[in-house]
Amino acid sequence: MTRRDDLAFLFPGQGSQSVGMLDALAERHASVQKTFIEASAALDEDLWRLTQEGPQEQLNRTDTTQPVMLTAGVAVWRAWQAGGGPQPARLAGHSLGEYTALVCAGSLDFADAVRLVRDRGRFMQDAVPEGQGAIAAVLGLDDERIGEVCAEAAGDEVVEPVNYNAPGQVVIAGHVGAVERALEAARAAGAKRAVKLPMSVPAHCSLMRPAAERLATRLAEVDIREPQIPVLHNVDVSEAGTPDEIRERLVAQVRSPVLWTGIIRALAAAGIQQAVECGPGKVLAGLNRRIERGMGIAAVYDPDTLARTLETLESA
Repeated sequence: MTRRDDLAFLFPGQGSQSVGMLDALAERHASVQKTFIEASAALDEDLWRLTQEGPQEQLNRTDTTQPVMLTAGVAVWRAWQAGGGPQPARLAGHSLGEYTALVCAGSLDFADAVRLVRDRGRFMQDAVPEGQGAIAAVLGLDDERIGEVCAEAAGDEVVEPVNYNAPGQVVIAGHVGAVERALEAARAAGAKRAVKLPMSVPAHCSLMRPAAERLATRLAEVDIREPQIPVLHNVDVSEAGTPDEIRERLVAQVRSPVLWTGIIRALAAAGIQQAVECGPGKVLAGLNRRIERGMGIAAVYDPDTLARTLETLESA
C-alpha cells in the first residue's frame, strides 16, 4: 500500500449512528460484515443485527453506540484497504473516534478496543445519574465568549465547553440546570442557535472524573503499542508515541474538551491537503469545511463514495 504524505483519515464519534448504516457497503465488501462479526464475538452481542434492525433507542445507548461506531469506522477502513487505497500520513478521531484511529494505527487490537469502549460508555453513563446531566450545542459565538457564558451560568453547578468543533460551533455540557442557564445566556449574548442535544451523558466535562478514574484502571489492563501511523489526540493536539503517553491522553480525554478545530488546523500545518472521513455519515466533513476550506474532504460510507474517493486520489 502506497503512502500519501498529504492524506489524513478522520473517524467520527457518537451521533452518526443510524439503523441501516453501512448496509450498501456491506453488500459489496464482505470485510464490512466480517468486521461486525468479530466485534459481536468480542461482546457476545449481535452488533450487525442491531445496526440493521434497531431499535434506534438501543443503538443510541452510550455503551452500545461506542462499540458500534468503532466497529463501523474499522469496517470502512478495511474496505478502503481492500480497495487498494493509499495509506494516510496522519490519523485522528473525534472523541470516541480517537479509539478507532488507534486501532487503525495498529496501537490497539480491535477486539480489545471494542470491549474497552463498551466499558468506557458504561463508566461515562454511571458517572452522572440519568436525568442529571445535559449536553448542548451553541452556534454563532466565539470560543472566549462561550467560556464566559458558562462561567457566569454555572453557579454552584458545572457547565463547561466540551467540544470545540469548528469556529462558531461549540458544545457545552454539565448539570441540567446549569446547561439550561448557559443556553439562555448564550441566546441573550447573540448566539444564532443554542439547543440541547439528545444525549444524557455530559461527556468531556469535569463531571466525568469518576469515569476517568475507572477508565485509567481499565486501560492499565489493555495492551497498547506504539502507533504505526501518527495519531493526533483530542486533549492536547499532540502525537503520543509511547503506550503510557497514549493511556494518559485517553484518560484525560474523557473529562477534557475535544479540541477538534485545533486538530484540523494542525493537520493543515503538517501539510495535509486531503482528509477522508471514515465511517457512517459526514459530520466531520461538514466541520472541516468550516475550519480549513483549502483542505479537501471526502466522506466514505457506501460503495459510491468509496469508489469516487479512490478515483479522486488516484488522479490527484
